[in-house]
Amino acid sequence: MPKYRIGLSRDMLGPDGRPTFDPVALKNLDDDPLLDWEWFGDGVTPVTSAEAAVYDGICLGAPAIRGNALGAEAKLRIVARFGVGTDHCDIPALTARGILLTNNPEGVRRSVASSALAFILALAHRIPTMDRLVRSGRWQEKMNHLGTGLAGRTLGLIGVGNTGKELFRLIRPFGMQHVAYDPFAKAADVAPLGVTLQDLDTVVASADFLVISCPLDETTRGMIGERALGLMKRSAFLINTARGPIVDERALYRALKDRRIAGAATDVFEEEPTPVGNPLLTLDNIIVAPHAMTYTDEGLRLLAEGGFKAARAFFNRQMPFRVVNPEVLETSALKAWFAE
Repeated sequence: MPKYRIGLSRDMLGPDGRPTFDPVALKNLDDDPLLDWEWFGDGVTPVTSAEAAVYDGICLGAPAIRGNALGAEAKLRIVARFGVGTDHCDIPALTARGILLTNNPEGVRRSVASSALAFILALAHRIPTMDRLVRSGRWQEKMNHLGTGLAGRTLGLIGVGNTGKELFRLIRPFGMQHVAYDPFAKAADVAPLGVTLQDLDTVVASADFLVISCPLDETTRGMIGERALGLMKRSAFLINTARGPIVDERALYRALKDRRIAGAATDVFEEEPTPVGNPLLTLDNIIVAPHAMTYTDEGLRLLAEGGFKAARAFFNRQMPFRVVNPEVLETSALKAWFAE
């Protein structure tokens, strides 16, 4: 019986060379006699043509996979994303080569939603400011920085998929008003969460806390720019736990510097790692994180398990849970593969 080679991108290893996730997740690969696996790459650079020629499947974290790696010698059959975002995957090239791409929305649903909630609470209670007051001995200034109560305030989401729905569930006890913009959502699907679907401008203008929770594509790139920020309340906060390029950072810098919005929090940037000279980092009304708010023991285990289960299912002629490019399933090669 042939064995299939699976490559695991090295960004899922910690500085000590050990997995950042619970190693028990690897049993999904270890227990399958069809599979051999190994770590590949340096955790940063894109997948190379040599790697695409060596592996039957790749479980992929941060590295990009581009069309120039998918030459005639590539034997790759599946790319299984540890996470949900696929903006660094050349989907047309993968599809043209008949390579299945899967992602793992369930793996990030709770961790991304809870990180957005953490940002909301940190902004509402002025936690970074309170921390600075204590460290600099400025206790007498504490009444100058009153927090923002959440009850009755409006939480607006751009994107109400798995993660958005989970955030609305988590924040329900705080008694907020829930609105969202999502051209793909149906009112009946979000009504049980107390969410009202509205147009983008209405959500942006009415939100006291505006959370970006949508994928990055050509329709969302730069969506939050000068115009959208100009619609926001001066007392409102912007939270981005999705993808950096959805927000125009220069416009956000100006809005924060001029106090045209109250504050922001972001786990993502237009360029990652963001340069230390990024003007946003000079401001005291933004909380920043290095695209790592979802990195909890629970979150990383679920990410790893999702990628491994997708690869294992595929090589056992079973349908993976979430296929990004389902048109590949209609090719004769894939139909024959699942029929074997």
